[in-house]
Amino acid sequence: MRIAVAGCLHESNTFVGTWTNRRCFIEGSLCWGEELIPVWGQAHHEMGGFLTALLQEGVDPIPIGMAWATPGGPVTDDIFDEVCDRFCTTLRRHQPDGILLALHGAMVTPQFPSADTELLARIRAAVGGDIPIAVTLDFHANVPPEMARYADAIVAYQTYPHVDQWQCGYKAAQLLLHSLRQNRRPVTVVIKPPLFIPILAQETQQAPMSELLRLARQLEQRPGVLAVSLVAGFPYADVPAMGAAVVVVAQSEQQAVAAEVAEELAAALWSERQRLYVPTCTIPEAVQQACAAPNTPVLLVDVGDNIGGGTAGDGTRLLEELLSQGAKGCLAILWAPEAVAAACQKGVGASLTVTVGGTDPRQGWPLTLHGVVRTVHDGRWIETEPRHGGRRFHDQGPTAVLDIGNDNVLVLNTLRTPPFSLGQLTSLGLDPRQSRIIVVKAAVAYKAAYAPIAGTILPVDTPGPTAAQPHRWPEHFGYSRIPRPLYPLDGQAVW
Repeated sequence: MRIAVAGCLHESNTFVGTWTNRRCFIEGSLCWGEELIPVWGQAHHEMGGFLTALLQEGVDPIPIGMAWATPGGPVTDDIFDEVCDRFCTTLRRHQPDGILLALHGAMVTPQFPSADTELLARIRAAVGGDIPIAVTLDFHANVPPEMARYADAIVAYQTYPHVDQWQCGYKAAQLLLHSLRQNRRPVTVVIKPPLFIPILAQETQQAPMSELLRLARQLEQRPGVLAVSLVAGFPYADVPAMGAAVVVVAQSEQQAVAAEVAEELAAALWSERQRLYVPTCTIPEAVQQACAAPNTPVLLVDVGDNIGGGTAGDGTRLLEELLSQGAKGCLAILWAPEAVAAACQKGVGASLTVTVGGTDPRQGWPLTLHGVVRTVHDGRWIETEPRHGGRRFHDQGPTAVLDIGNDNVLVLNTLRTPPFSLGQLTSLGLDPRQSRIIVVKAAVAYKAAYAPIAGTILPVDTPGPTAAQPHRWPEHFGYSRIPRPLYPLDGQAVW
């Protein structure tokens, strides 16, 4: 038995005003054939789960390719077509017995509001209808029901922060192998109630999401059911499939069972829609509370500048407020390629004046700061623990650490890097536990790494293209392609 493994993952934010091009994928991961195995084979990622399951079962994997880029604006047509063409050409040549495909589920291109579905459709057309395909999706996928036309089994992560990616890939591989050995193709059903889940309410360790996921695991035990996925969706994409979904995989000829289970879980989700809310602080309130908090470090969560949701990562609103209120012992990370270049040129110990931020005026204006270069670094490190995103090899590009007075430290990097790993700081010789306040440009994903060291966590209602409550910032989110009415944008939505 020969099973092809491939992956193309991108979370596309249609409100950031930028594009994700080929260079972004090269900076992330663009591996072809055998190249993907040393990069992804041992990662806590679905690709690692794919390969482990196949090797354990004595099945030969056919590595096709892996394309991954940091979340950002929509993917350009040229790199999307390149990946599609290369996947399809290689699959036609190898004619595998089955395909394991890792997708994000929220990839958008100028032509395709669900680029994942388009990629899947092209692969199905290339290999024909007889080869089974099992797909993994991110918890933040925007899943159109038609995706089930092209995939035999669809399984999504069930944790946020995403720490079960490896298990998700392993499960998909087991489903595919069982299908091939039994010569019975599973069926998949997708149900979408008319709602999206605000990003902070998607955390799976907090109610009501934790309760809904317990129900999903119970429903998974029904006779004939193989997998149940509650998919939270990605609210920062103006696409027809935006919103939550329930995806159920059942045994062959059990489509009615799959539909019944999907409807039951979707109804439970709908009934909890008014509880899907997490309060946030205003910027001045958050800084004032952080300065007075007895339990440190205090994490100020800059939700509106969530790099893992596609933002630039150089918003200055929180940093400016911290300095304005005279905060001490702060640590912040900003994307600032030009400032890094200046720091590297000056060298360690040099005094430096830099201007940072300003990419998106919604997230603050450029800020001029004076400091001393403490460290310059290549920005690379290895993460060995399960963390959101599942990556093992990390690279934030050339990086500089500046002391800017009052025990405040600024980390400047050249590649936008979500705070998914403490290695981003410890690789620079910084101990985040010694900081009084840490600005975290994220929503929930950072918690897998940062929560164990946190004394206090304060989500902040910062503006921007990943704001915590999009319905509160209509000037930032001009939705025109999503289905309406959609809760909570439309309180009168019914289902």
